[in-house]
Amino acid sequence: MLRTFLADLHVHTCLSPCGEDEMTPTAIVRQARKMGLDVIAVCDHNSTRNVDPVRRAGRGEGLAVIGGVEVSSEEEVHVLGLFRDDEGLREMQRVIDENLLAENTPSLFGQQWLCDERDTIVGRESRLLIGATGLTIEEVVERIHRLGGLAVPSHVDRERFSILSQLGFVPEGLPVDALEVSPLRSLAEATRAFDSIRGFPLIRSSDAHRLAEIGTVSTVFTAAEPSVEELAKALLGEDGRELMN
Repeated sequence: MLRTFLADLHVHTCLSPCGEDEMTPTAIVRQARKMGLDVIAVCDHNSTRNVDPVRRAGRGEGLAVIGGVEVSSEEEVHVLGLFRDDEGLREMQRVIDENLLAENTPSLFGQQWLCDERDTIVGRESRLLIGATGLTIEEVVERIHRLGGLAVPSHVDRERFSILSQLGFVPEGLPVDALEVSPLRSLAEATRAFDSIRGFPLIRSSDAHRLAEIGTVSTVFTAAEPSVEELAKALLGEDGRELMN
């Protein structure tokens, strides 16, 4: 049986140096439920290491948590990877670790906190997570797909770190699964402003870096369950699944 899900598929935690310290697992879950969300995807910059704590915090709260990451390509294009299973998520982290070398300077870029599900700080990431990896946009998309994930270029309508700002277009034949529009524009406004995004499945996400941003925009889809497999079908309009935005 199909039902409708309200999803915010781009939420940062306090692990992202540009994320507020308040973005801890239980606080994120509480705010997501307050906003009526059924699904969130945790997508920190170049790291998956706070996914499990948020997922554990969401258990019993009626919130599905998709494991994801926001990868910065060599060209400084941000791409969301949304993964079907933990094996793919872990392997993507290994790939990123091999291609991310700069060290963080907290006084310049911010702290990068690792938490447990009770919001206790258990460590911090020493490498600079907002830096570009050594992977091209084509390599990022290929690696995400090889590991069973969905590849979604982030906030394509923004003036920095988007596929349009960095490349000027979506490369022909680049097999992305969808494009993400930022909270700055509605989907209709974005398609009017950017001809090159027409014809792609489009989602909207908050790209939340603070609690008040979670769920301020969202993606609505019909599916049998709040999983990446079902979301993939909704993006393609398969088996009665569909985007409702």
